[in-house]
Amino acid sequence: MPWIAFISLAILSYLGVYWIRRYAEKRQLLDHPNERSSHSTPTPRGGGLAIVLLVLGTGLWSAREAGLNQSLVYLGCGTVIAWLGWRDDVHSLSPRTRFVAQGIAAAVSILGMGYFKSVTIPLFGVLHLGVIGIVITFFWIVGLTNAYNFMDGIDGIAGGVALSAGLGWTWLSSASGHWGNSFVFWIALSISAASLGFLGHNWPPARIFMGDVASTFLGYSFAVLPLLSADKGGDALMLGTLLMWVFIMDAGVTFIRRALKREKIFSAHRTHLYQRLVIGGYSHAAVSSLFILLTLLAGMLSYLWARGSAIAPAFIFLGLPLIWILLSVHASRLKNVD
Repeated sequence: MPWIAFISLAILSYLGVYWIRRYAEKRQLLDHPNERSSHSTPTPRGGGLAIVLLVLGTGLWSAREAGLNQSLVYLGCGTVIAWLGWRDDVHSLSPRTRFVAQGIAAAVSILGMGYFKSVTIPLFGVLHLGVIGIVITFFWIVGLTNAYNFMDGIDGIAGGVALSAGLGWTWLSSASGHWGNSFVFWIALSISAASLGFLGHNWPPARIFMGDVASTFLGYSFAVLPLLSADKGGDALMLGTLLMWVFIMDAGVTFIRRALKREKIFSAHRTHLYQRLVIGGYSHAAVSSLFILLTLLAGMLSYLWARGSAIAPAFIFLGLPLIWILLSVHASRLKNVD
């Protein structure tokens, strides 16, 4: 049944994105390139709407098998986040409007799903958060929603990471009921399957872009999947962070670096690691494939850690940061990179 569902959702996504692409071309819903863009020709946007509809549809179908209240909160808030993204794709919204609405969605999510009361740090153990966990959960949801959107900058990267991270959550929730439930399983499976179908149109050279409708929705979904899991302890937060580590690192390090330089942190730029690699001569396909593989690596480590592996914590805490440092040093040495 799961594999039949996966294949069916992937096919429906591919067909849905095709229809959206034709619609966007007819209505001139195009992303026009500028000096900060990674593309050179006007390209339809909003193709990620197919991902959103399939995930929400799967969620409605599987809600009866899970905690109904939490499922409805996810579906309701996810719909709001996606609707805001679609409005921004069609008629640009102000950052204030987006952040206020996302903040409300985060607050409702905390009320309906709870918050992180602890976080497990590999090699160190559990850190109890207490009431501060509410604040951390709030900024985790809003932050990842926007970080995913910021990272959707080259062909294949956002869809590829969603495919990989979705498979990671599917793997975790199916391998042990301790880390997931049927609702988490089906949401994760639908994300990965719909993202695969979308990549049929978005893999370099992209014929349509995902758009904010899906990039913000996916960021929100990956932020709350740990809250929806069967275990809301520190391990769930760590697993959620681990499966998103490439986007969190790239968006987080870039944000801090630009803040220290007193740059306008929300203005368009091309200083993310993935952008620097492309500027340095790597193709979109190569960079997107790298991020996909790093996410799959994180998925493997998360599974090993969840199964009690003794070596996984060292690879997580030391190995992944080392990989990032090496990539950053390499990017800084490439030609054409400031």
